[in-house]
Amino acid sequence: METDSPLRMSQPLTPTARRSLADDVADRLRDAILSGSFQPGEPLREEQLAASLDVSRGPVREALVQLEREGLVIVRRHRGATVARLSQADAEEVYSLRLALERLAVQRAVVSATEADFAAMEDILDAFRAASIGEPSAKEIADLDVRFHDLIYRAAHHQRLYDCWANLRSQTFLFLLSRNVANADFREVTVQSHKDLLDVLRSRDPVRAGIEIENHLLGAYERVVQGLRQQKKDDQ
Repeated sequence: METDSPLRMSQPLTPTARRSLADDVADRLRDAILSGSFQPGEPLREEQLAASLDVSRGPVREALVQLEREGLVIVRRHRGATVARLSQADAEEVYSLRLALERLAVQRAVVSATEADFAAMEDILDAFRAASIGEPSAKEIADLDVRFHDLIYRAAHHQRLYDCWANLRSQTFLFLLSRNVANADFREVTVQSHKDLLDVLRSRDPVRAGIEIENHLLGAYERVVQGLRQQKKDDQ
């Protein structure tokens, strides 16, 4: 009689991926922070959040730990959690790390991206163009910006690289909100700079892609810093 080998018998089954209640709580809290419902420095009390979300304190606690890893929340022992207040120094750290990650992302994307990946980026460009005709909000432009770069990381087809970007994405979004999207010149530059990125990815030239992403992110960083400085002046 044939029997399964010990090796085959010992292989574990991979469980089906499931979202936990803490993941759902983290999503709702993240959305609230990014939409401005919670302000920088505002306390996030577990008991109040649990009552508001109709859950126990356990999932709220887990969600706050997740948001701390994303840089949106600061958790201090015996003092609880507060919404992070991001500074210019934070912006420099986020953008320097993002540059290192995104260099790798574009270098892989020029090789690995599919026509479906490029088509998805083109859809975002169309949305950028449509938004720039009207009076887009900072949130709308920031959302499109992050979604475009999210597609670059996906086009790299490198899961660990994408996971690293995922932990920076929320902080990047917050910084992008500080830019003056009402300026027509800004809107034109934003559309053109993302079109240039797509064109260079389609060229399949890793050297040009590396140069383009460096210039793109440097310009983005400079506009973010300018916005942060203006916010600081307005608050004084």
